[in-house]
Amino acid sequence: MVTELREAAVSDGADIYGMLQEMPADENGFQNGAHGKTPEEFAGWLKKREEIARGEGLESWMVPENTYWFYAGSRPVGYGKVRHRLTEALRKAGGHIGYAIRPTDRGKGYGIVILKLLLAKARGLGLEKVMIDCLAGNLPSRKVIEANGGVLEKEQNNRAYYWVEL
Repeated sequence: MVTELREAAVSDGADIYGMLQEMPADENGFQNGAHGKTPEEFAGWLKKREEIARGEGLESWMVPENTYWFYAGSRPVGYGKVRHRLTEALRKAGGHIGYAIRPTDRGKGYGIVILKLLLAKARGLGLEKVMIDCLAGNLPSRKVIEANGGVLEKEQNNRAYYWVEL
């Protein structure tokens, strides 16, 4: 099955909206800001994602960040974010890359694939090394990060911090 990343766009439709409503608003530290939004609010959220990718309208803790939908065939099964750089706050929680797979598609190996594709996007931004963190007890995420070359730097405050050389 063909898998690919597609960058978020204001033209995204019902398939993406449906996936984001299935995914929790906050699970294992991954924030899904579209969960619970009406279709009209979703359109505004998509517009904001495009602005953030361009570095426009950022809050003090934010950096430019691209959002990608992960497709398996013609179906969106997850999404990820790639930040262009880190702030001190993002070094404590967030890192360069975050990703999630929709609950109905977990356990199919998609986590390893989406992270591999997101690492390629980070490399395309000129990054040479990225930090990825997850909750220390989130063993599936830890296995995904390690399968993609993640090297554990430390565990602190219930978080595991990994670095991946690109």
